[in-house]
Amino acid sequence: QVQLAEYGGGLVQAGDSLRLSCVASFRTQWSSHAMAWFRIPPGKEREFVGGISWNGDTILYGDSVKGRATISRDNAKNPAYLLMNSLKPEDTAAYYCAIRPSITGVPARPEEYMYWGQGTPVTVSS
Repeated sequence: QVQLAEYGGGLVQAGDSLRLSCVASFRTQWSSHAMAWFRIPPGKEREFVGGISWNGDTILYGDSVKGRATISRDNAKNPAYLLMNSLKPEDTAAYYCAIRPSITGVPARPEEYMYWGQGTPVTVSS
């Protein structure tokens, strides 16, 4: 059973930066998985924040965070990261990481991902 865990959420002020981490319970297969970040704002639908391919060659971002987010991964050490800059109150959400065992593509649809973390809350105050 693969388990994912997100770290780094919390309460921040508008304009601040925040880095979230995603760690998987396995290491040897980590590099063969694409991963993505999603978020669920209060009262809204799940939204694709961005994703990164298994080797880091392809990185995609959702329109709402483009230019403010950076996704990276360290296949030697397991974690993947989401760095968010210039945070806005509308970035308030529960943030989830998800992975899929594939070396092709970084889909934006959540149903394409097999394993999910429990989420970490991010609250941005104005």
